[in-house]
Amino acid sequence: MLGRATNTITAILVDDEPLACDELAYLLKAHEDFEIAGVAHNGIEALRLIDDLEPDVVFLDVQMPGLGGMDVIREVRERKGPAPHFILVTAFDQYAIEAFRLEAMDYLLKPVDTARLEESLERARRVVQEKSKTPPPEEPRRRPYRTKLLVKCGNRNFIIDASEMIYATIDDGLITIVTSTLEGQSNYRTIEELQSNLDPDTFWRVHRSYLVNIHRIKEVIPWFKSSYQLRMDDKKQTEVPVSRVQTKRLRALLKL
Repeated sequence: MLGRATNTITAILVDDEPLACDELAYLLKAHEDFEIAGVAHNGIEALRLIDDLEPDVVFLDVQMPGLGGMDVIREVRERKGPAPHFILVTAFDQYAIEAFRLEAMDYLLKPVDTARLEESLERARRVVQEKSKTPPPEEPRRRPYRTKLLVKCGNRNFIIDASEMIYATIDDGLITIVTSTLEGQSNYRTIEELQSNLDPDTFWRVHRSYLVNIHRIKEVIPWFKSSYQLRMDDKKQTEVPVSRVQTKRLRALLKL
């Protein structure tokens, strides 16, 4: 992320008790390599922040109204995409076995002991550092790429040139394709499937929910915590978020 040291570890704090969040935030401020990117007070807010901010680590309470900590971990795991590391922070010790079955990084008991927290942070440092050294697996380049796409609008099926797509987004399992003159549903099931059929030099996955045509980016808008949004060249001038992990490519692509 622009303006951050390369070894900074981003974290989200999730607890339905504001005082517990404040206490943990206070303890983390002593560690300059950890940046608190956001705070959530329930499981739904946590999932939204994980999607938007793509943190390295999530400090997560277990017992919360509605969606509990274990439910959050299961939901993230089921998505089978990039996932943060989870450190459970709770007043109850009976969930430890379940936490480690879900591959939580650590399990801290409240009130959090500073020495025990340091052990957990050091573990996070090692894991995140090793992850950053591991090159992503090379995906086979498929040729030829699709030059035509089907867009369903009402009861009609339109065929468009792939280059006409300004961006695609997924919401509740449905992919919407947007062009200058048309907005409708795609017959692809996932953004990953659509992306794999298009030229990667033109179509860029800037966020887990968005695939954009780099030739149809109209404006780059600075956003909070040194992140960016892209204003696209469609009728609505849609603003698309850029995930933290894609900010580096954005800077290289546009010489920011």
